[in-house]
Amino acid sequence: MAIIRGCFFPDDLLYDVPRHIWYREDGEGRVVIGMTAVAVALAGEILAFTPKRIGRDVEAGRSCATIESGKWVGPVRVVCNGKVAAVNEALMERPRLANLDPYGEGWMLAIAPSDWPSARVQLVSGDQLAAAYERQMEHDKFSGCGAG
Repeated sequence: MAIIRGCFFPDDLLYDVPRHIWYREDGEGRVVIGMTAVAVALAGEILAFTPKRIGRDVEAGRSCATIESGKWVGPVRVVCNGKVAAVNEALMERPRLANLDPYGEGWMLAIAPSDWPSARVQLVSGDQLAAAYERQMEHDKFSGCGAG
């Protein structure tokens, strides 16, 4: 697990660094997505999670859900075209799960992508993650997770 400025990043995930979203391939031809520790640190307490319904189309660069926090309301944008395959109903009922466990119980939704290999190359993992996130944190003037 990588730790960058106090923020945790599991090694088995792929990251859309500018959007602070993680992706996990589920082995069933779908990808599960969620917010990174940086996203929840920037947002503060998550108050509402409103995803697109199962079966709805999603487009690369477009919203698949809306997140509302005490600091921010906005879209969750995805890197791939596809269909919503599953939504985290527990997160809809208890949005704070994203704050408590962003990489586990706080997952947002699963997408059945139409061309995952093309989208996947846009994501960062492994040795590239630390440098990419350091640049993004510098750009965002973000001092780190847990920093006052």
